[in-house]
Amino acid sequence: MTLLDAIGRKLKSDLRSIPMAVVGWVRNSRYKLDLYRRGKIGLFELLAPVGASVFGLVLVAALLFPIYWIAMAALSGTGASLYSAEGFRLFPEDPTLQAFVWVIGDVVIPSLRISIPFAGVSLVTSEIVLLDAAAHGVDSPSDFPRYAWNSLTVAIPTVIMAMAVIVPGAYALSRREFLMRKKVLYGYILFTQVGGGLGIAMLVALYAIFVSIGVTNSKLALATYYAAMAVPFNTWLLKTFMDSIPPSYEEAAAVDGAPPWRIVWEVILPLSKAGLAAVFIFVFLAGWMEFIVAQTVLRPENYTLPVGLFALIDEYSVPWARFSAFALSFAAPIMFIYLFAQRYIESGLSFGGMEG
Repeated sequence: MTLLDAIGRKLKSDLRSIPMAVVGWVRNSRYKLDLYRRGKIGLFELLAPVGASVFGLVLVAALLFPIYWIAMAALSGTGASLYSAEGFRLFPEDPTLQAFVWVIGDVVIPSLRISIPFAGVSLVTSEIVLLDAAAHGVDSPSDFPRYAWNSLTVAIPTVIMAMAVIVPGAYALSRREFLMRKKVLYGYILFTQVGGGLGIAMLVALYAIFVSIGVTNSKLALATYYAAMAVPFNTWLLKTFMDSIPPSYEEAAAVDGAPPWRIVWEVILPLSKAGLAAVFIFVFLAGWMEFIVAQTVLRPENYTLPVGLFALIDEYSVPWARFSAFALSFAAPIMFIYLFAQRYIESGLSFGGMEG
């Protein structure tokens, strides 16, 4: 199943659930109203679900308001606030996508030369311009594509290195008995607190180590650091999720003659999809979102997206429209990943985060 198929199925499922949710709410409301008319429940019990729903909507609106504010600042073209001397505006008076065009820049599919073997001929495709920034009044686009590439080349190695340690470590801690197993578990918990506790001291020491071994401005070294920091907590999270898988599945596979590696590959990992999705997101975020260490060890040519966003701030001014468009484009991949992996993540957190 391709990614587009998965996205299409997810959208169809969500669209189908909307009318069903409305019908369920109407039926439940009628049932509650009927119980109230017959004196089975009081006025408080009748109105409590309505009050809870209103409170939930207000809370969600309050949480989404910063995103709405940033979006309006980006669409205004000038970074104008919602409130000005002319009064309060919910939408910009003259919305424009110019700030997003500045972020994305030119989008061009280059020409390709395709050689046909044995025929001795070549076909040359023409260059296709999908987006011309100059046509929208943008002469000097941002370095967002370069920053995004740098972030990807940091985040992907982070995920690969961290998952290579987290998955076998979580399985061993969950399913195997070995010497000092509990000590190792407590050591993992302790190590999750070390980074936050040491703070600036760890940052200075880390920079000194990077300089001494000559790996400053190295994206791979930075990814290694992110992976090392992500391993303890996420191993513990995945281990607690694997604890919830009944051992009888493994025992049944072992009775059928499956070797240990096959039991892990065909039984444990498929049943751990939710936990793996949650861990994947957390590890990816560690490489995608981190700012302080990246700002400290990287030079401008290797800046990642958070550092590139900070670089937009001038000494005396901030281009709020471009800053907002950059920030939204920066956060968009994480938002889409979370939307389509939402069920797995929630399931992974509900099992992995609560049990120890």
